[in-house]
Amino acid sequence: MVQLHSQSCLDAAFRYLSYRSRSEAELRLRLKRRNFNPQVIEEVLDYLKEQGLVDDAAFAQWWKENRESFSPRSRMALKRELYQKGISKEITAAVISEVDEDTSACRAARKKAKVLSTLDYNLFRNTLLAFLRQRGFSYEVCRHTVDRIWEEKIESYGE
Repeated sequence: MVQLHSQSCLDAAFRYLSYRSRSEAELRLRLKRRNFNPQVIEEVLDYLKEQGLVDDAAFAQWWKENRESFSPRSRMALKRELYQKGISKEITAAVISEVDEDTSACRAARKKAKVLSTLDYNLFRNTLLAFLRQRGFSYEVCRHTVDRIWEEKIESYGE
């Protein structure tokens, strides 16, 4: 168990983890900003890892699943986000290898297309292409996805 003199550091870590899962690097940075002793921070991180509360592989998987559900991204964009969160290259590579870019792009495009449903083809296409490019998808994936979503729109609305 963590020593009493590090209890405030542990409490700060628990509070930070209470909002959402965090990577080890995110937690370390947050505790450093709170001016906790580096040795105490490492003790707290070791304790949290032993308890299974800090696990970069589980965090990376959670992040990917969260993105896939709520805000799909390309492999490259997901890789960049995980890198920014301090996840190792090995863990990141394993997690992003599971991402199907076509499926992710379609999921993102379908959500956006609901808002764009009244637009003509050119405006629909340009807006959706730009949206998908911002999510990090390649032009080829974007183009294919826009065509697919437009066809789905025509089939469902009979336009």
